[in-house]
Amino acid sequence: MHNHPIASVIDDDESVRTAMSSLVRSLDWDVRLYASAEAFLASDVDQVACIISDVQMPGMSGLDMYRHLLDKGVTQPIIFISAFASDAVRRQALDLGAMCVLTKPVDGAEVSRCLARLEPDGSQAE
Repeated sequence: MHNHPIASVIDDDESVRTAMSSLVRSLDWDVRLYASAEAFLASDVDQVACIISDVQMPGMSGLDMYRHLLDKGVTQPIIFISAFASDAVRRQALDLGAMCVLTKPVDGAEVSRCLARLEPDGSQAE
């Protein structure tokens, strides 16, 4: 039995969650989907190898969610996605330690490159 790493996709837009789930699964990851930052925080976040989160969502933003995780000592790698990735938002995300900040609509090749950086052997499977 092959264990795939788990990515959590957090976005209030169901179509984005569905599309991102299909893409990430095609890259041999397991995926858990969440419609809000609050729903993700209520889950078992320790089993996740990577977080893919929208920046702007109703309720808690992706940036605030990641600050909350960092405050609790949870440091899983995160990829932020946003339809409104201003320079200020991009800077805030990178300052928090985001590995990638991608603009919607997200380019699948960019997501693949970001996730490939997490492969244990460092090689990028093509």
